[in-house]
Amino acid sequence: MLTPNRTAILALAAAGALWGLTVPLSKLSLEWLGPGWLTVARFAAAAPLLALLARRDLRGALAPRVVAAGAIGFGAVIVLQNAGIERTSVTHAALVVGAAPVLVALIAAGLGRSVSRPVTWGGYALALAGIAFVARAGGGEASASGDLLVLASVAVSAAFIVVQPALLRGRDPAAVTAVQFAAGGLFAIPVAALMEGAPPVPADPAPVLAVAALALGGTLLPFWLFAFAQARVPAELAGAFVNLEPVVGAAAGWLLLGESAAIGQVAGATAVLAGIAVSTLPARAPAVCAR
Repeated sequence: MLTPNRTAILALAAAGALWGLTVPLSKLSLEWLGPGWLTVARFAAAAPLLALLARRDLRGALAPRVVAAGAIGFGAVIVLQNAGIERTSVTHAALVVGAAPVLVALIAAGLGRSVSRPVTWGGYALALAGIAFVARAGGGEASASGDLLVLASVAVSAAFIVVQPALLRGRDPAAVTAVQFAAGGLFAIPVAALMEGAPPVPADPAPVLAVAALALGGTLLPFWLFAFAQARVPAELAGAFVNLEPVVGAAAGWLLLGESAAIGQVAGATAVLAGIAVSTLPARAPAVCAR
């Protein structure tokens, strides 16, 4: 029988793995929809279901700041990310997304909200160096422009993560997320209409299934699992499982989509994962001298 803590850890692992599949699923979905319409479809499917679950607390989440943050933090971020994924490889995109914890720490430190340990900053530096190495290595469908678009989306997302706790204070997390999903989808509609025209009719069922999996398995389900676990384990433990995202995404690109794994890419990926591991090492308890 699973204890509550073990159940939470399983939920965290599932959420991290599901988030890792969003990049390969987005790549498959982009065979049908453009970056803007894919953003609309992703949130149009997830927002109503989450709103239904949190319907009693939606009124408290309908604040201008919450809506604005959702439009930028979800809508603009995912449009940028999709545009980058369209132009680069799944492996590169997944590893660039791995820069999120680094950028969150930099922004938080710049605002004076947190102070990381030297070993943590060393891990961040190693991860960033690995990302730069992967981008330089190229290979397959990878491109510098695509990598930069994904990095831009990660930078905006990192800022959103830093401001989100203040928006969540005193509000139901599921209700806030539902409102922000809806705001993100509404933000993407004019962008998609202006940049892409009308959405095309699908010619193959595979991308349609990928969009459905992205909306439910890559958006609604992992957010719900993560929120479930966050209520049961310390924040630092929950945050560590987000680092599964680049691992799963890169593995999917190599193993499932058949993307090339050049020596430079593997070396850069190893540096990224090592940096992530170092940055999440627990602090040592101070030594106690016997008297």
